[in-house]
Amino acid sequence: MNQADALDLLRAAVWVVLTAAGPAVIAAMVVGVVIALFQALTQVQEVTLTFVPKIVIILLVIIVTAPFMGGEIQKFAEMVYARIERGF
Repeated sequence: MNQADALDLLRAAVWVVLTAAGPAVIAAMVVGVVIALFQALTQVQEVTLTFVPKIVIILLVIIVTAPFMGGEIQKFAEMVYARIERGF
């Protein structure tokens, strides 16, 4: 394994992390902005108002996108195992 192989493997790993975690992170950001706007407009500063909706939305997004995330992780694992089998 040389430096190019290691960098290629690292690039693929980072891309898998970004694509797998992306939907949940984007949903959390959108919900956070909506809640912040609601709190700013109504001046309701309830602490649980920020956490509970985010947790619920993130769990729903993870449930909906779980097949996609699993597929991406499986493709990456197969690529890594194929490289190990070939000896890089």
